[in-house]
Amino acid sequence: MRKQKRDTRESDEALDRLMGNARTYEEVQGVIAQLTKAVVERALRGELTAHLGYTKHDPVGANSGNSRNGTTKKTLKGSFGEMEIETPRDRNGDFEPQLVKKGQRRWPQLDGQILSLYARGLTTREIQGHLEEIYHTEVSPALISEVTDEVTDMVRAWQNRALEPFYGVVYLDALYVKMRHEGRVENRAVYVALGIDLEGRKDVLGLWTSANEGAKFWLGVLTELRNRGVKDMYLTCVDGLKGLTSGRHQHRPCPRISPTVRLRSWPRQ
Repeated sequence: MRKQKRDTRESDEALDRLMGNARTYEEVQGVIAQLTKAVVERALRGELTAHLGYTKHDPVGANSGNSRNGTTKKTLKGSFGEMEIETPRDRNGDFEPQLVKKGQRRWPQLDGQILSLYARGLTTREIQGHLEEIYHTEVSPALISEVTDEVTDMVRAWQNRALEPFYGVVYLDALYVKMRHEGRVENRAVYVALGIDLEGRKDVLGLWTSANEGAKFWLGVLTELRNRGVKDMYLTCVDGLKGLTSGRHQHRPCPRISPTVRLRSWPRQ
């Protein structure tokens, strides 16, 4: 108990020295940024030590074939604004830090904030203004586009992936989400296909949006599923989706439609 109190007192004293005369929000944020910088740089030095296999000034490192080779300055952007850190280097140039990777110029949290704002329907310029106003971080429209384009490529790969040839049950339903369309945010339907394969595993087969729901739209959905490898669906469960019955007859063998199944929630495994 006495040791715990002493440790607490020492921690409070260290925190007081760190805070100094910081009283305003901006001053506290500055202290946090300094602490983050110190922790990140220490962690990077630890990564280099693990890579080399010996600590700094350790005689074991003599003639080991690799050694420390100074540092490189880089500027990171994040919710704290901009922060300059020094990343350690090795002489052979094969050190690959994991906390802050080579070429990395922003924290992953910043990417998450950009994507979150983008998903809410904000334009590139609006995202730029929001980050500058809230976090005092200057982010170019090109960087925002780069972040969103990376996710777009991943989404396209997911949309075009190959599917199983047979599904015992496929549920088709519509979800309503807020989406930017022609400069304004509105509620739009996103159509979902959830398949259950012959081993009972669930898989979201695809997501689609359309201004008009009808036979032509559902024919396009079924054609896409067929082109991605689906050969047969034993039972299709729907809930009042217009045009699906007529659209399915152009595919053979066509699944049996069960309109009586009401989709209250996704089935549990």
